[in-house]
Amino acid sequence: MPAAEITQLVLHERQGRDRGWWDQQAACFWPDSVVTLSWFTGSGPDFVARSREMSGRGDVSVHRLSPPAVHVAGDRGWAEVPAAIEVRTVLDGVLADLVSYTRVSYRVERRDGRWGIVGLDAIYERDTLTAVLPGTALPAPDVARFRRSYAFLAWYLDRRGYPLTDGLPGDDRPEQRDEFYAETLKWLHSGRRTTR
Repeated sequence: MPAAEITQLVLHERQGRDRGWWDQQAACFWPDSVVTLSWFTGSGPDFVARSREMSGRGDVSVHRLSPPAVHVAGDRGWAEVPAAIEVRTVLDGVLADLVSYTRVSYRVERRDGRWGIVGLDAIYERDTLTAVLPGTALPAPDVARFRRSYAFLAWYLDRRGYPLTDGLPGDDRPEQRDEFYAETLKWLHSGRRTTR
């Protein structure tokens, strides 16, 4: 059943990234895939390589996933996975947990009988930053220049030296978000092999 295969594909991609199983993650992407996230824009294989470098620097996150919604049209599929990106960090000596809530969007294609990812995007919702120890005062980071939908995540990535992408779909820009969904559904049903 295609929906079950697609579900396992996207879960294996996230598991590979979170566990540092880079070969498993890489096997999920077609070579011509495109990944667009807060800190990265490029091909799927390059995303895996950069994720590995990020992990080597000690910048590790964990993705808490909800069940995906999967849509299938012939040899194309689209899966949307609600996720919480969890990062433990230190702010002025205070241990803190950053959680960024997002919806991970996967465009997938079946080629030669196998499903693979051709597009990975994120729709950002909101994020939080809290002290790990309850009752501990947490200095407020300056996030005024960042998008409301991923302000703390952008602050963290900027602080760690990663380039940021501003023009991503998010709930703080509903028209852009809705256009992204419309384009995705059009792609799903168009029958042409394209990547975003």
